[in-house]
Amino acid sequence: MRKILGIIAGVILFSIVCYFTFLYYATYSEGVRSGQLIKFSHKGVAFKTWEGELSQGLSGAQIFSFSVMDKDKKVVSDLKELEGQYVKLSYVERYKTFPWWGDTKYFILEVKKENSPYISK
Repeated sequence: MRKILGIIAGVILFSIVCYFTFLYYATYSEGVRSGQLIKFSHKGVAFKTWEGELSQGLSGAQIFSFSVMDKDKKVVSDLKELEGQYVKLSYVERYKTFPWWGDTKYFILEVKKENSPYISK
């Protein structure tokens, strides 16, 4: 009986470890989005996370919400500097997120300043 309980406990523990390892490393998609960076803030009560919003249309009807991990210091500083400007964001989408990573499933990897297609030169 002890041996069976030990095997069951081992299988359950192994399953939990595999699940969290999958969530940590697996990505659902990756891509690039462009728009005006309208919001970037450090928020939270128990876990402070970096959250932002990108407006992808003239009326602001299409809002792309994203998170930035604390370890990405360059991305955080670039987003702070470029708030209010037209930017191109490279991101990965995860299946799920942990509360200490951020509120969304979209995590920014790189930020580039772009010229707005709405402003004529």
